[in-house]
Amino acid sequence: MSAIDQNAVRDITAHPPGLKGRKLFDSSFIIWGIAATVLALGTLIALVFDLWSDGGHRLTPHFFNSFPSASADDAGILSAWVGSILVIVTTALFAIPIGLMAGLYLEEYAPKNRLTSILEIAVNNLAAVPSILFGLMALGVFVQFLGNPERLTFLPEALRGPVADMFGRSILTAGITLALLILPVIIVATREAVRSVPREMRQAALAVGATKWQTTQHHVLPYALPGIVTGVIIGVSRAIGETAPLILIGGLTYVAFLPITRPGDLVYETVGVLDAYGAPVDPQSTERVQITQDGVVVLPDFREMPVEAGQVLELPHGSTVPSSAGVGDAVMSWLPSNWLGAEFTAMPIQMFNWTSRPDPAFHEVAAAAGLVLLSITLLMNGAAIWLRYRLRKRIKW
Repeated sequence: MSAIDQNAVRDITAHPPGLKGRKLFDSSFIIWGIAATVLALGTLIALVFDLWSDGGHRLTPHFFNSFPSASADDAGILSAWVGSILVIVTTALFAIPIGLMAGLYLEEYAPKNRLTSILEIAVNNLAAVPSILFGLMALGVFVQFLGNPERLTFLPEALRGPVADMFGRSILTAGITLALLILPVIIVATREAVRSVPREMRQAALAVGATKWQTTQHHVLPYALPGIVTGVIIGVSRAIGETAPLILIGGLTYVAFLPITRPGDLVYETVGVLDAYGAPVDPQSTERVQITQDGVVVLPDFREMPVEAGQVLELPHGSTVPSSAGVGDAVMSWLPSNWLGAEFTAMPIQMFNWTSRPDPAFHEVAAAAGLVLLSITLLMNGAAIWLRYRLRKRIKW
């Protein structure tokens, strides 16, 4: 028996078989990981350097404060970056609450049955759908159907016009389209973040008498917040750079106006009292008006009359008079009801327009816009990393 035991005993200091191969595989994985990181960072640095060498000299205050122009030297991105901000704000207002609630419901409240399994598969598949398909869907539903009052027969006649004005080729349509595009990303990120919270925390809260919602509100969501915020910012940063859906739904390539009003901008006011159709209630009435802005007065019969600031004229009701926007006008223009239905352009569309021109000077302007767009994307991803770090420091298991 002792002889058998002695033969069965192995030297614990001896290396197990295959150890050298496993160590080599481990070392090679580290090397391949470093090589992939260097390749990715090198590609990004090369891209930034190329954009900077082409368009870095174009990044001036004039570039940010000017509208697009037929001359590359005068072209700017004012309407593009303002339009991008308004579209992304609309996207976030739709996508974040819906994505957060849907992800929370599917992970915490939804029963595990065939229907929820189908929903989970659908959400995961939608995350991989090309963005151009969302643009085609939006073109058919929001532009051609909801944007056409003749097709809104299911609505009262008084609502058909206003609804069609809000949809169509508008900021609202662009925001909803991009929200649908990033919604699966936010839902998946929310579910993964909620799933990472230990089950024992839920059980402990329920054991001391907390309700399901109290457990979710005070324990699950605070600890899942770093992952949720990261997913939301990455989803929104993806939406900023999308071009195909916005082009399909009719984003304009040349916009020399803003959906909002700035103090001092030229605006037009109508003289007198008008009826619901914009016609003067009393066509024979006139009003004494002091002109404050050089421009053109449009009379009710559509005749144009050049005017200069300082003139005092007797104008019939229904005349349109040039004026300067005040601070109050600018503040009121930020109300969503004023700009959601407006036409728009965005940074990717403007860049697409400039790169399609043969003049090399416009390619430089497009490179400068690309630098701005890339900087915004990197800042948003950096903000996601910083927020995740800060929020994780607050977690105390």
